[in-house]
Amino acid sequence: MMLRRFLQTRCDDRGGVTVFVAVCVVALIGIIGLAVDGGSKMRATERADYIAGEAARAGGQAIDPTGAINGTAIAVDPQAAAAAAQAYLNSAGATGTVSVSGNGQTLNVTVTGSYSTKFLPVVGIGSLSVTGHGKATLLHGVTAPQGN
Repeated sequence: MMLRRFLQTRCDDRGGVTVFVAVCVVALIGIIGLAVDGGSKMRATERADYIAGEAARAGGQAIDPTGAINGTAIAVDPQAAAAAAQAYLNSAGATGTVSVSGNGQTLNVTVTGSYSTKFLPVVGIGSLSVTGHGKATLLHGVTAPQGN
C-alpha cells in the first residue's frame, strides 16, 4: 500500500503545466521588454543624431567675417560656432560637446544622454546610454553638378 501511494505521487504530474506556463510567461515578457526597450533606445539614438546634426549646422552658420568679406577664406569662427552649436543643444534640452577642426572647415558635435528603460529595470537595467554624432563641413567654391 505504501509503495503504491509513493509511486502514484512520484508519477503524478499535476501542477507541471502551471510551472511551464509561468516560465514561458516570464521569458515572453523578457523578450517583449528587450524589443520595446531596444527599439526605444534606437529611436533615442536617432534623435540624438538628429540634434547633433542640427547643432553642427547651426554652428556652421557662424562664418568668420574677416576672411569671408575679402574672399580669401571661408572658415568658421571657432568661438562663435561652438557657442551657436551649444545654444542649439541647450534649446533642444540635450547635452554634448562641440569641436572645430584646426582649419576651421569642420564642426563636430557629439550628443550624450540616456534612455530610461521601461521593462529592463526588472533585471536591474534602469537606463541605457545614448550617443549621437553630427558633423558640418564648410564647402566653398563647390558647384552642384549640372543635369542634362
